Amino acid sequence: MKRIIHVTILAALVMVITLISCKAPKKAAQAGGQEVQEVTSVKAFRVVRERISAKVSYTGTLEAVKKIAITPDIGGKIARINVREGDRVGKGQVLAEIDTEATRLQLKQAEAGLAVALAGFNDAKKNKDRMDRLIKENAVSEQQYEQVRLACDAADAQLQQAQAALNIVAHALDVSIMKAPWSGVIASKNAEVGDVINPMMGGFSAATGVLTLMDFAKVKVAVEVSGNDISRVRKGQPVLLKTPSLPGREFKGEVTIANLTADPSTKKFLVEAVFDNPGLELRPGTFCEVTFEVNSHESALVVPQRAVLENTHVIVVENGKAVKRDVTLGIQNTTLVEVLNGVAEGELVVVEGNFGLEAGAAVQIAEEVKS
Repeated sequence: MKRIIHVTILAALVMVITLISCKAPKKAAQAGGQEVQEVTSVKAFRVVRERISAKVSYTGTLEAVKKIAITPDIGGKIARINVREGDRVGKGQVLAEIDTEATRLQLKQAEAGLAVALAGFNDAKKNKDRMDRLIKENAVSEQQYEQVRLACDAADAQLQQAQAALNIVAHALDVSIMKAPWSGVIASKNAEVGDVINPMMGGFSAATGVLTLMDFAKVKVAVEVSGNDISRVRKGQPVLLKTPSLPGREFKGEVTIANLTADPSTKKFLVEAVFDNPGLELRPGTFCEVTFEVNSHESALVVPQRAVLENTHVIVVENGKAVKRDVTLGIQNTTLVEVLNGVAEGELVVVEGNFGLEAGAAVQIAEEVKS
């Protein structure tokens, strides 16, 4: 039994000696009895002064600034549609026509009626001119003169009536031809040749018309802005637009409407922005993101967002050591933050490797980044 105890004690002593001997190399890494401090590799950003702006973004749908339904003023059967969807058209170009055969017959009838009325008026006018001379010579009675004068007035009224009838038919003929009021693009064709339409009846939608014409050399975006943001959005304010259909592109515009009253149901405020689109790259009906610059400072001390820990402090590199600095923050955007105090221009702040980095730790800057 004693032999077993002695063997056990001897084995334990061997294990202790082995553990001590394994730690010997770490001690060898010590110089003069003092431990060498571990160095942490970090990435840093040099504090700079530059313009910074706070922004808010909303999504919306692109719309053409100018859009119109091409609709005839009279009803009838569509005789011709001269354009197709996607066609570019010029101002005054004939787009479609209503069947005008009956209207042209009415025009001939009205022209004939006008000719008859004109002949009657000319005859009555000659009689009146003759009576004007005779009445001065007392060659006719007042009753005879009055009858001729009234006949002339009646002939004049009939002439005006015939002219008005002709004008109505001519107008109907004119509006049966649908022309482009301005240059643009045919966005949609909403009817076919042979369709019978009547703008005055519910069966035909004047909102869609025979064709839809758009001019999107300028486009607009309407968004609903929250009550927290509307106080920072104003008419004439610059705004940027991005759309997934044109990745990497930005378009500049301005706010044209910033409603002062909220929608009763959503409690949000309508804001509309307009953008120039001379190359027609921005297409109506597509989704987009608009960004409003709501505040800016021209020469602010800025650091990347990732340099700020817990919104209270940053780690500055001084003489190879990590130094904790409490900071006060100003304007922030998605990448940068303004530092009102706590750092100076040109100092290096840690942006990668700062989490868990203790004050006083030895650091080595592996890379100085630009953002």
